[in-house]
Amino acid sequence: MTYRQTLDWMFAQLPMYQQKGKKAYNSKLEGILAFASYLNSPQNHFKSIHVAGTNGKGSSSHMLASILQEAGYKVGLYTSPHLKDFRERIRINGKPISKTKVVEFIAAHKSFLENQQLSFFELTVGMAFDCFLEKEVDIAIIEVGLGGRLDSTNIITPEVSLITNIGYDHTDVLGNTLPEIAFEKAGIIKKGVPVVVSEHQPETAQVFHDKSKECKTTLVFASQGHYSPCKTDLLGDYQNKNIKGVLATLQALKGFSIRKIHIKEGLLKVSDNTGLMGRWQELGENPKIICDTAHNKEGLTLVLKQLKEEKYSRLHVVLGFVKEKDLEGILSLFPEEAEYYFCKPNIERGLEANTLQDKAVAFNLKGSIYSSVREAYNSAKSNALAPDFIYIGGSTFVVAEVL
Repeated sequence: MTYRQTLDWMFAQLPMYQQKGKKAYNSKLEGILAFASYLNSPQNHFKSIHVAGTNGKGSSSHMLASILQEAGYKVGLYTSPHLKDFRERIRINGKPISKTKVVEFIAAHKSFLENQQLSFFELTVGMAFDCFLEKEVDIAIIEVGLGGRLDSTNIITPEVSLITNIGYDHTDVLGNTLPEIAFEKAGIIKKGVPVVVSEHQPETAQVFHDKSKECKTTLVFASQGHYSPCKTDLLGDYQNKNIKGVLATLQALKGFSIRKIHIKEGLLKVSDNTGLMGRWQELGENPKIICDTAHNKEGLTLVLKQLKEEKYSRLHVVLGFVKEKDLEGILSLFPEEAEYYFCKPNIERGLEANTLQDKAVAFNLKGSIYSSVREAYNSAKSNALAPDFIYIGGSTFVVAEVL
């Protein structure tokens, strides 16, 4: 099969949360454990840092990878979902794995994958771990897909576990309260492995204290520590919280030589070193165009706070969501004075644009319906004048379609 045919087979044959949501979520570790065993347990043969959290885990993972690359290490990076190309999920020193690697991996293991009925995520985790072993990485940064305790990545024993924060997202899978969600995230904590939590939250702190005590390991809340201010090329004021978690994680990481200059340069070159996209990313000027992948109440609160600090004549918002979001809790955050361009991301989970418009009316958010994200984006660009501001967001998948 060609690379395109291989991807088509993967997307068609394997249940994919990115497309289908909860019905594609496998809340067990048996599948990935069987696959890892079949692959000769690659996860046991490289060092790693495990990163979980509701918001900021992607940015934090890329920051860690960038800094370790600056320190001269060969760094594997596993993240999800991808925005443009599947290979974004698996990188070595910032470069996506080759198309040939993807094709050859699927060809070699297709029978096993079909017989075991693995999920798309289990497949990609196994592929990443196999690739990191083959390429002999010095360390891999492994981002949790969803939750933590039952996530397929949770078969590693890392050098450090980082949990960024806890918010209301994927409540249909992880629970309806912050302590319930924190319990799932805390499931990545391992015996004797240092734990860093980026943000101290009164509602969830005890969950992490209890789990760390059970695992006989140290726990640090980075937000309570004192760290020298650092700049990053990742725009967005919310990155300051992520930076503290990253610095605390590096302090807890033993056996690696990381100097201040590596941290400084690594934070300033995150996008160049790792290819990160979609975090308060500027797509144009006059009018200024910003996209951001924030997609839940906590993340959007921070992004929209920053949006209010921008100076512009008129605000245009290209907006779309997936079906399972708590729209009542999210839409109340958006400014009433903006012109809205309602659209549906092109995935099965995408919320219909007319449904979004109907919900938005209750919050005095006014605008038009568009048949696609691209049409909405093009219309916003046509309507906006030089002193205006265009924001694209609501869903990772909306952002993916404009990049």
